[in-house]
Amino acid sequence: MALQERGSFRAEIFRRKPVTAPTEGGHGGLVRMIGTFRLTMFGIGATVGTGVFFVMHEAVPLAGPAVIVAFVIAGIAAGLSALCYAEMASAVPVSGSTYSYAYATMGEIIAMVVAACLLLEYGVSTAAVAVGWSGYLNELLENLVGWRFPEALSGSFVEGGFINLPAVLLVALCAFLLIRGASESATINAIMVVIKIGVLLLFAAVAFTAFDSNNFADFAPEGAAGITAAAGTIFFTFIGLDAVSTAGDEVKDPQRTMPRAIIGALIAVIALYVLVAVAALGTQPWTAFSDPEQGEAGLSRILENVTGTAWPGTVLAAGAVISIFSVTLVVMYGQTRILFAMGRDGMLPKAFSKVNPKTQTPVTNTVVVAIVVGLAAAFVPLDELWDLVSIGTLIAFIAVSVGVIVLRRTRPDLPRGFKVPGYPVTPVLSVLVCGYVLSGLHWTTYLWFLLWLAIVLAFYLLWGRKHSALRDES
Repeated sequence: MALQERGSFRAEIFRRKPVTAPTEGGHGGLVRMIGTFRLTMFGIGATVGTGVFFVMHEAVPLAGPAVIVAFVIAGIAAGLSALCYAEMASAVPVSGSTYSYAYATMGEIIAMVVAACLLLEYGVSTAAVAVGWSGYLNELLENLVGWRFPEALSGSFVEGGFINLPAVLLVALCAFLLIRGASESATINAIMVVIKIGVLLLFAAVAFTAFDSNNFADFAPEGAAGITAAAGTIFFTFIGLDAVSTAGDEVKDPQRTMPRAIIGALIAVIALYVLVAVAALGTQPWTAFSDPEQGEAGLSRILENVTGTAWPGTVLAAGAVISIFSVTLVVMYGQTRILFAMGRDGMLPKAFSKVNPKTQTPVTNTVVVAIVVGLAAAFVPLDELWDLVSIGTLIAFIAVSVGVIVLRRTRPDLPRGFKVPGYPVTPVLSVLVCGYVLSGLHWTTYLWFLLWLAIVLAFYLLWGRKHSALRDES
């Protein structure tokens, strides 16, 4: 009897969601309205901004000028994973990203592990980016009108303030746009992405006028360990690739559109990252990036030092405000769609899967995300949590790569709009490279991650397992 119960429990937690062909109208009230260009802009919008506006001052002190190599390593790992994402997105074109892919290939409990990773990376990333946005907004306001938000309204208690009001306002604005509609949000994001690319190209053009190759003399002061640590810190910026796949239910012709958008976004992101990193490092010694003021508004400060005037820094600060707005918008979008998919599957209360018939968006879902993220951005110092986003992103990328192998074996007949070149070497390499980058993260990151994972799995075993939509079907 005990063996039978154990067998039944094991079958229950490893049950798989059926893979179904995409429908013209999406699922659960979501509508397919997003094309290739706007979806590619989703990927760029969720990625470019954090890597160049925030992570430079975190990663450069770890690796020195060799941070360029760290960007390339992170890009290679992301590139291998992007090919796997492209195949999975074409084979399982639904909302929920890696969570839905894991559910279809490896079973329910593995899907919840992946969901824990995704909710961690999206939640922390959105709040942390919103906090960082405050610094650039204050820089812009000070340059334009000579006023900035007072310290009490620009940081948490730990940072000497009371509340980070600009961060809360940003989250509220993004929530408003997402409630208005996915198509409108995608259009606004595309406009902001075009502006941010223009601003970054301007930065590179101005920075190269002060380029000094001597700044690269001590290229890798911390050796391979420093490069690996920097790559781990940088990797969370590639969250945009996952964000593209969260839009599966709202994309036109997803089996073709999603692979093109993922690969197109990856190429654009890596090119911009390397260009800006080389330009920035050429203007000053790498040790200058550990300056706290550089962390708040680093690139704009570089331009002010290069030109001796405020206007380039003001333009860059404006670009950063727009750029980080688009990052927050898309990452919040991604989190709401993951929660939508979990609600539809019964892993969360059904309220998370309800779609407003007028706006065709999950309003309740979006409001909950905005409240939680807004509170975190308002009162919690998040500077030390970037690596938590990286660990969530890396594990999600590994899950997608393994999912490609599993789905090839279990459903070789499934129509695929894109197939990973070099299979099975490519997904195996993706797992190995992501594992290598994971090895560079600090042990405390793993500790916090395991604590969060335990909470999510406890919720699944006590509640989600009993309310699963697959349980109702069995």
